[in-house]
Amino acid sequence: MKRLFYVPIVLSLIVLGAHFLRDATYFGVAASVGLIGLLFVKRPGAARVVQVALVLGAVEWVWTIYSLVQVRMAMGMPATRMMLILGVVAATTALSAGLSQSKALKRVYGLV
Repeated sequence: MKRLFYVPIVLSLIVLGAHFLRDATYFGVAASVGLIGLLFVKRPGAARVVQVALVLGAVEWVWTIYSLVQVRMAMGMPATRMMLILGVVAATTALSAGLSQSKALKRVYGLV
C-alpha cells in the first residue's frame, strides 16, 4: 500500500523533468531524476528535500501558466484549456508534496 503513495510523487517529478527538458534546462532534468533516486534514501532530510522540490515545482508550473497565458493573449489565442490542464498538473505536483505528510510515509522516512 505504501508504494501507491510514491506513484504521484514519481509522476510529478517525471513530468517536471520533461518540462525542463523541453526548455533545455538540463540541470532541472538531472535534479528531477536525482530526486527520484533520493526517494530510496530513508532519511527525514531526503523526504524534506523532495517535498521542497515538489513545492518549488508547483510554483514553476504556476509561473509557466502565467507566462503562456501572456503569450497566448498577445497572439489572440484562447488560453482556458491550457490553463486548466497545467492547473491540474500544478495541483497534482503540490498535492504530491503533501503526501510526505501521510502516516505511511512518515513512518518510512522517520518524520515527526
